[in-house]
Amino acid sequence: MAEETVRVVDDPASLDALAWNRLANGHPFLRHEFFAALHETGCATARTGWAPQFLVLERDGNLAGAMPLYLKSHSYGEYVFDWAWADAYQRHGFEYYPKLLAAVPFSPISAPKLLARDEDAKRALIRSALALARQTSSLHVLFPTPAEARLLADAGCMLRRGVQFHWDNRGYADFDAFLATLSHDKRKKIKQERRKVRDAGVTLRRLVGSEIEPEHWRFFARCYTNTYRQHLSTPYLTRAFFERLGKTLGEHLLLVIAEREGRPIASALDVFTPQTLYGRYWGSMEHVPALHFEACYYQAIEFAIERGIAVFEGGAQGEHKLARGFLPAETLSAHWLAHPEFADAVQRFLDRESAGIERYLDELNERAPFKRQE
Repeated sequence: MAEETVRVVDDPASLDALAWNRLANGHPFLRHEFFAALHETGCATARTGWAPQFLVLERDGNLAGAMPLYLKSHSYGEYVFDWAWADAYQRHGFEYYPKLLAAVPFSPISAPKLLARDEDAKRALIRSALALARQTSSLHVLFPTPAEARLLADAGCMLRRGVQFHWDNRGYADFDAFLATLSHDKRKKIKQERRKVRDAGVTLRRLVGSEIEPEHWRFFARCYTNTYRQHLSTPYLTRAFFERLGKTLGEHLLLVIAEREGRPIASALDVFTPQTLYGRYWGSMEHVPALHFEACYYQAIEFAIERGIAVFEGGAQGEHKLARGFLPAETLSAHWLAHPEFADAVQRFLDRESAGIERYLDELNERAPFKRQE
């Protein structure tokens, strides 16, 4: 029988990249290079409230499983909101932070969080995570797969439902073929938005991989930072992070550049695999009506159609996406709280919230943007 151990690693750079990437199974947000870019450029570190506590499971000294865990001193950059829980803890004289979080920082992506090929290894990772969480207030696993969510629920975690908006490629020949499936008013609205951008003298181009040069990253970083500045907020990511990503995972990156009179004025960054396109970051240096929709949605949809990509995940929230051909998709998270009375209160809250999510999904599906079938 193989000797099995689980240990905590606070320096993920020390892990074997090839072994880790075999567990990541090609998913760009789970690759060693993605985490290295976050950690080594200072975006996700103990200083920024993301102290790595990665769990690694080894069998006879070989990496057989892993879980990207962080000790968090706040709840920023998570996209599953538990601020009210933290406030309730504080008002009752308890400490909510630090908490333990399994997630890809700043990325509301439904993807595996238990990186292992067999269920025994995944259950061992969950047991170890819960044991570690008992030294904190709680454990939170964000955007796991449905199969992982079932394992977490079996281990005593509470499940929370959420909603995102995803675009499905139904084998469209081109963008016009997609438009033809929409109801008249939705089709008309999209055409009007695209016309506004053209009439403003804006052109767009899509760059992939090695086509994205240092000057493009410099401009994108300015746009990204400007978006946060406009919202009186501090950006999570840095130019160094994006440049590092371009060097190590460029084959998964799509950069959309909007230009007017030969000058770049806005940009959007997406991450993609042959199966899925993920909308991630956007920013502009000047306002053009409807340019956000063109750069972030319509250019990405055209790209997905050209590449035969099946799904375009538009990112967190965004009910406005519904009118632009996106449909609601349920997301999940799993939560375990050490304090039994707070756990009971949160479970009651989640029961009420889940019923509300169910009604919300029904309402959204009734408002689907596609033509009604006769």
